[in-house]
Amino acid sequence: MKKLLILAYDFPPYVSVGGLRPYSWYEYFHEFGIYPIVVTRQWENKYGNNLDYIAASRTNDTIIEKSATGTIMRTPYKPNLANKILLKYGENKFRFLRKLVSGFYEIFQWFFNVGPKVNLYFAAKNYLKNNKVDFIIATGSPFILFRYASKLSKKFNITWYADYRDPWSQSKNRSKNKFFKIFNNCNEKRILKNAMAITTVSDFFKKKISEDIKNKTFFIVPNGYDDNVIEIVENIEQNSEILSIGFSGTIQKWHPIENVISVFSELINAGENFKINFYGINIGDKIELLIDQKFTNLKNVIKIYPKLKNEDYVKEAVKNNIFLLFSDYEFIGTKIYDYLAMKRLILLCFNNDTESNVLKEKFYTLQNTDKNICSDKLQAELIKETNSGIVIENSDDLYNIMCKLEKEFSENGKIVCNSKNIENYSRKKRAEDLAKILN
Repeated sequence: MKKLLILAYDFPPYVSVGGLRPYSWYEYFHEFGIYPIVVTRQWENKYGNNLDYIAASRTNDTIIEKSATGTIMRTPYKPNLANKILLKYGENKFRFLRKLVSGFYEIFQWFFNVGPKVNLYFAAKNYLKNNKVDFIIATGSPFILFRYASKLSKKFNITWYADYRDPWSQSKNRSKNKFFKIFNNCNEKRILKNAMAITTVSDFFKKKISEDIKNKTFFIVPNGYDDNVIEIVENIEQNSEILSIGFSGTIQKWHPIENVISVFSELINAGENFKINFYGINIGDKIELLIDQKFTNLKNVIKIYPKLKNEDYVKEAVKNNIFLLFSDYEFIGTKIYDYLAMKRLILLCFNNDTESNVLKEKFYTLQNTDKNICSDKLQAELIKETNSGIVIENSDDLYNIMCKLEKEFSENGKIVCNSKNIENYSRKKRAEDLAKILN
């Protein structure tokens, strides 16, 4: 059996969609002739929000967990000064100092072994001194893991692969000014020189990355749903007391969240009856402020949950009758796959909405100028292919669809979802595809 060293910063028990991709490799690779050794960090999940990303680990030692499935090496995490200040005083204090410290590490980690993530490199290096592996894969972001994989490849003469869950220097979020655009682009080109190949989740990402990274072989390995979700939800019925709408994960700046909440407010005023459940969202405080200031009639309608462990989240979320999904255009994301596995009707907002188009133009991180390369309606196409939901045109359409669904729920005590062919999108199948590439 071949051995694969995986550098993965996001990894369970941390609640992150980014951690589910490498976790599926750990879970299934052994079935396809590969023994995975995962190097990650220790996660405490003590806050149930974004502060978990910078919270210190409870031990200064690397924790090693071995099983027949693979090995996990959980390295200690020490927050830098900026993060310590944030944890102690909150995000409104000492902002300039925090930016200064964060900027120092953001730049110098690319040239020296410094920064809060460097323990992954040291742990992997120590492991490779006494253990042989056949190849290395680093999954980003954070893309500093690519630097570590490149250094380990050179030092120990081991082939390495770069796995992009999303683009690096091509993303507006990571290149907010000209300096960081050039800085990230130079690092990306330099570090990827000795990579054997690049894996990524879509043809569109391949196109964007290959504009800067030339002469590399690309393999497309999409995301998927966790096969365990099917087993978890098999005997859990959807709620029959009140129509419930669920949403989980990150709300991006280009998502028309205020527009959607406004429609829900109108529906409540019109006498419709439903609940909205947000799970582990990144802007819970802003949603609460929006409700207090503009949509007070939703105070008893919207409930915001902290981040939950994936299994706990699935058990709670599957009780909903409907799942809300925002358009990510050329991004297919991972959320839609989890929704597919839970077999609840998906409402995609929006297909062609004026406000959404304005938000996309202003905030969307990647612009696709060639529709022949990739559609900008990937989620809508997947929903239609699997018959798993409704593609909502605009806010007026959302209002009308919700009225129909509320009537269906009142009459039947449930919302029917007749999805099909979802087995093609399991993470186990994706892991098998990647194992074939590596082998």
